[in-house]
Amino acid sequence: MLPTIQWLLTRRTLRLSVIEVSATGGANASPVESARLSSAFTARMSAPISWVHSSDLDDPTPFLSRGNVLLTDGAQFGFGAAAELYDYDSYIERLIDTGLVGLGFATHFLHQGMPEALAAACARVGFPLIDVPDRVPFIAVIREVADRIAAERSRRMAWSISAHKAISHAALKPTGLRSTLIELERQLSCWVGLFDATGHPIPVPGQQRSAARFAQPVRDEVARALRKGSRSSTAFTLDSGQVTIQTLGQNGELRGALALGRGVPLDRAENELVTSVIAMATLALEQNRTLDATRGQLRSSLLELVLSGNVAAAAAIAGEVWGALPVAPLSVVAIARQTHSHFVLDALDALSLDADGSAFFAVRGDTVVVLVEAGAQQQFSALPSELTDVQRDLTQLIADHELVAGSSSAVDYAGLGAALGHASSALYARSGQAGLTDFADIGDSGMLGVLQAAGAERVAHRVLTPLSDFDSAHSAALVETLRSWFANDCSWGATAAKLGVHRHTVRSRVDQAASILNLDLESFEGRLEVWAALRLHG
Repeated sequence: MLPTIQWLLTRRTLRLSVIEVSATGGANASPVESARLSSAFTARMSAPISWVHSSDLDDPTPFLSRGNVLLTDGAQFGFGAAAELYDYDSYIERLIDTGLVGLGFATHFLHQGMPEALAAACARVGFPLIDVPDRVPFIAVIREVADRIAAERSRRMAWSISAHKAISHAALKPTGLRSTLIELERQLSCWVGLFDATGHPIPVPGQQRSAARFAQPVRDEVARALRKGSRSSTAFTLDSGQVTIQTLGQNGELRGALALGRGVPLDRAENELVTSVIAMATLALEQNRTLDATRGQLRSSLLELVLSGNVAAAAAIAGEVWGALPVAPLSVVAIARQTHSHFVLDALDALSLDADGSAFFAVRGDTVVVLVEAGAQQQFSALPSELTDVQRDLTQLIADHELVAGSSSAVDYAGLGAALGHASSALYARSGQAGLTDFADIGDSGMLGVLQAAGAERVAHRVLTPLSDFDSAHSAALVETLRSWFANDCSWGATAAKLGVHRHTVRSRVDQAASILNLDLESFEGRLEVWAALRLHG
């Protein structure tokens, strides 16, 4: 750590001390003012010292900078009556305005003791006044601080080299970007949040827990940065500390953003490490596009092998690249692809690596198919506590990315084709609404339930609209007649009795409806079409 006035007081060879004058500003100061001055005094005592200067100029501030400590022998104050009349308040005010953290005074060099007016002026503003005793040369104080600063710089340089080396090793791992972010958190004792190009969070397994990582203020700031469409870095403050947002990718083609938060600001070496990680992450994302496409094609080919029954061949190839395929029984999850699906695929890649063979995914047309070991729990609709770890992680990923997905009950590899069909049906049943539906949840409602969950009521409305329009225009009752006709098992007499009309009237209305719909209502197919439309529309 950099030297502070508190640290200087611990150097026994210097024999320094802070003048024991109350920092309350006098007996008449209010409690609020006393607290403010005490806080200012404490802050300056613990503030890093950037350098130590010595000067006996009346105004040395042109030669000083923020964080300095000034040493003086008091020649500028004069002696005797002149020293008593000196404007110490203005002198100290100049030092404070420049950003100095303390003043050292040689008490037994030109003056015999500390001028009381100087001590009082420092006390009134909470400014540390250091007693530099006789026979302690200023150069000794300056050298002590200089050695400490040099040692700190050397230590930070060694840390920087070590940290960059650790980040480089993490980047070379199969998990690439994920390992890099975890290592960055470890090196900086911070949290890091990864977001895709749409501003949605991407959970990275293995990161330390943090409520602030994907907090709403962080998401809002990330969204604003991404909307600009250009590389940028912004900072803001939460209750937990400072947060920095860095976008990833090229101008006009951003691929996401990183958010980094810590209780204290980053120093120069730490900022350089973050900049290095941002560059590596951006480069990795750009270079991985072609590789990801190739790996994706291989995954898709393996899935087709599995679906065709060549499980052994697929397992042998997968074992060379990713490891073992999941062990049956398996649940199949079908996920609708999104515009920025590469972020979802990145997250699935990290999940499958963490699953250590318990999950496999591949793109099939407009769907991402995930095979997951089901374990004892056969359905995703169970309570989270009853799911396996990889099932919970996949469920959380779907929720975090607001994906549309469907799942099947557990099967062995021989039943994988049917299970994929079930998962796809559950996916379509969501009608584009984000979330996960298990096929068992819609299968229990029968065929009409499946059709209704898939949004078939819109088709039913379209089928029946010509009849509804005819009824409105001609004050007819074709729809009501058809409903009654089907409710009475297509019996002309029973329908006529129910409606209070002649049976020939019922037949005439049914024939007219058949003509308008261009359907043969004497056939099973025609009757089924209209019956299903009436049930779904109702």
